[in-house]
Amino acid sequence: MFSAGAVTDPWREDDLCEPLSVYGKSKFQGEVGVRDAGGVHLIVRTSWVYSSQGNNFFRTIMRLARESPALRVVSDQVGAPTSARSIAEAIATLLPSDVNDIREAFSKADSMVHIANSGWTSWCGFATEIVNGLRDRNVGLKAIEVVPIQSSDFPTRAVRPLNSRLDLTRAANSFGLCMPSWQDALARELDDFVQSEQAR
Repeated sequence: MFSAGAVTDPWREDDLCEPLSVYGKSKFQGEVGVRDAGGVHLIVRTSWVYSSQGNNFFRTIMRLARESPALRVVSDQVGAPTSARSIAEAIATLLPSDVNDIREAFSKADSMVHIANSGWTSWCGFATEIVNGLRDRNVGLKAIEVVPIQSSDFPTRAVRPLNSRLDLTRAANSFGLCMPSWQDALARELDDFVQSEQAR
């Protein structure tokens, strides 16, 4: 949702937004609408959401790894793969137990916060970790290698930023939130996936 500029540091909540696609613009307009409504609110931004269930990058890589000996995955876009479970657990943590404390709690974060798993990698790095994790858990795969490619080698309808890293400082300072690493979150999803497969 941020710009495609040469920023290499993680994006902060107060950085200028210049969405690159219709999708990004619609998300930003949603934020503007929430703020303009004037009620008590907390806007949560996240990145690269996935789960062991549903349709997402994790499931796509798992399927392709069973079908193809080599996977070609973009390596020049970086961000923090973030499990849906991590997001849900974080939000449950930052919500105050007393509803009367919500306004004060949200205002400490200026009504906006980044929630993502800590650390960062590329899509290629994420795919490699998924494949290795599946193999370590004895899931049968055809994939032998994950080949890094450039974004220009894999054009998509929506332009994606090269840097999707999010600064998590405000979440830590305002709510004491310490997010698990993307590798630890992925391990939990891999375990869940294997357990669900074995239960069938």
